[in-house]
Amino acid sequence: MSPRDDIPDLHGQDGEGSVQVHQDPAARIEGAKVFSVYGKGGIGKSTTSSNLSAAFAKMGKRVLQIGCDPKHDSTFTLTGRLQPTVIDILKEVDFHPEELRPEDFVTEGWGGVKCVEAGGPPAGTGCGGYVVGQTVKLLKQHHMLEDTDVVIFDVLGDVVCGGFAAPLQHADRAVIVTANDFDSIYAMNRIIAAVQAKSANYKVRLAGCIANRSRDTDEVDRYCDRVGFDRIAHMPDVDAIRRSRLKKKTLFEMDDDEDIIACRAEYVRLAETLWRGTEPLAPAPMEDRDIFEMLGFD
Repeated sequence: MSPRDDIPDLHGQDGEGSVQVHQDPAARIEGAKVFSVYGKGGIGKSTTSSNLSAAFAKMGKRVLQIGCDPKHDSTFTLTGRLQPTVIDILKEVDFHPEELRPEDFVTEGWGGVKCVEAGGPPAGTGCGGYVVGQTVKLLKQHHMLEDTDVVIFDVLGDVVCGGFAAPLQHADRAVIVTANDFDSIYAMNRIIAAVQAKSANYKVRLAGCIANRSRDTDEVDRYCDRVGFDRIAHMPDVDAIRRSRLKKKTLFEMDDDEDIIACRAEYVRLAETLWRGTEPLAPAPMEDRDIFEMLGFD
């Protein structure tokens, strides 16, 4: 047997020109509903993920949020602090996970949400997919996924390589955070293509998009109508969300005012929608030139 006889030939099946290897079955997350949150860099994925985690907790669900960014800032509004990353903690024990306890890499945040920051390799030196895989493996070894109802992966920036797309191997549904502007929708179109490629080999399907920090949704809705996608939530551009980040809190910990109450209600509605289950969407992403010509005004 040659060294590669046991590796499936998936050339082209995970995206044009790609060569991907199937996920180890032992690494699958079972028993929980798993969501991956994607979107253009700086669009508000961590704000969305943390408030969505808080909304699920408000519903009485046991939630685990995994930040997948070397900046390790996904969960600080839930915990009130920056926590160390899984990859840094593993380095401290020379990558011997048996020496770790759950409290070494899991922090309990607001509403009992379990918070993990996977971290990542230094810029330009490694693959984010490896870090995601090691994090899930560590959580399974410590039985942290057995008493969990919802897992949310908060994934950095646009999907560029198989490493950044690694959470899609675990997810049931992918959610895209966008805004009512050209750059965000253009990035969403490319993310849709990445998820569609992954769905050929994995269970992940698209749930829909969230229009974030947007007064209007006309351009988002026009794009969705064109490709067969759904907008499943709308978070307006209100100052309360900016203030919550500065106070290192989710909206669910902030003092009540009209905007905060309305945003909380929208996050709870979104959580209820995702918990009930969404139709598995299969939009047809547009060619770059076509979306460039469609968006905006003459």
